[in-house]
Amino acid sequence: MTILFAIIIICVLLTIGVSVPLAFGGVLILLAYSGGYDPSGFFATGHWKMNSVILLAIPLFIMAGDIMQRGKIAKPIVEIAELLFGHLRGGLSAASVIASGMFGAISGSGAATLTCIGSIIMPHLRKARYPDGISGAIVISASPLGLLIPPSGAQLLYAWVGQLSVLRCFLATVIPGVILMVMLIIVNFVILRKDTNILTTKVPDRFFRAFAGKTAIATPAILMPMIILGGIYGGIMTPTEAAGVAVIYAIPIGFLVYRGLTFSIFYESLKQSSITIGVVMVMIFTVLIASRFLIFEDIPGMAEDLIYSISDNPIIIFLMLNLVMLLIGMLMDDISGIILSASLLLPIAQGAGMDPIHFAAVLGVNLGMGNITPPTAPLLYLGAQVTGVPVRKLIWPTLIFIVFAWLPTLMMTTFFPQIALWLPNMMFGSMQN
Repeated sequence: MTILFAIIIICVLLTIGVSVPLAFGGVLILLAYSGGYDPSGFFATGHWKMNSVILLAIPLFIMAGDIMQRGKIAKPIVEIAELLFGHLRGGLSAASVIASGMFGAISGSGAATLTCIGSIIMPHLRKARYPDGISGAIVISASPLGLLIPPSGAQLLYAWVGQLSVLRCFLATVIPGVILMVMLIIVNFVILRKDTNILTTKVPDRFFRAFAGKTAIATPAILMPMIILGGIYGGIMTPTEAAGVAVIYAIPIGFLVYRGLTFSIFYESLKQSSITIGVVMVMIFTVLIASRFLIFEDIPGMAEDLIYSISDNPIIIFLMLNLVMLLIGMLMDDISGIILSASLLLPIAQGAGMDPIHFAAVLGVNLGMGNITPPTAPLLYLGAQVTGVPVRKLIWPTLIFIVFAWLPTLMMTTFFPQIALWLPNMMFGSMQN
């Protein structure tokens, strides 16, 4: 009963906007004293689990993403996408999806992708007379691609919690991410196909020369994920070392190539990154303690018994797991959602026959969709600020993209395991590392 009361309190606190560390911290104190536990005993668990070199990659990727966001590296990527699709009705909004996928691979963050791509592409969309609601919705719906296209800090954290291969988890989300991009673009074209108010651009007379020029400008930005992933998959760097290289690479690119960074902007980036890192690490600490407490109370076992009491059909179990993960994604950020889902739901998924690498992809899609699903939807509200479009105009278009792009991607990823497993197995074989 105490556990149920604690879960209700967490949901209420998160819904009204209380931060994750404060929500979990307060509930942990309640649980500790109501259950007769010594709270100090749980702090050692959090400290021990966080004493990991792999975890150092999280703040480094956060810092790299913030530097790249402020360094104006998204603009040439947007220009390439605009050149390729701007002559089509709905092409410019489709370009925002492509740009979000490319920048997501650089930043690894949904919020950074939304902030950077949204602020650049929205003036172009308004100039071309795209409907505000649909324009904002497509940018918001594409922003979680940063959670799916590697290198993803969320997947690195999942691999760390689940004691799995980081490389396999990275690769598991690639094909689902590509499928999602294609689905978003298709839905976008279907919605805008009859909108005659949209202005299109002309294809340049010397298209290939223009494309080559813009590609040359964008090459330093595009090389970043290639260097990181090539170093990791080539065995040259560990994920933590790759995160450090990302920071070192981002600084001269921002200062010297795209000239978006100045010393004042760089200082502001470091300050803001430090604040974000501090919040994230405290968040990880509190969620780890909460996860330990839940495991200590055998909550995963109780949840498994509850699910199997409803049905032992793997299809039904997978659907229920997806629903729970979606709710977690709606209430929490990706970091907290990853830790809790890996602790509580991964054993249940494995018991129903789901490969843990397959679960990485399913979890990534669920949390990404949860971040844009009303009523909580942290990226939806951030998108309203970035795009300047009221939330009321964004809700219904966003729901259309959720129903016709995100949900089909989730169902395909869930019930066709090879979508997630084919690429990891092709590169590393079918054996778990």
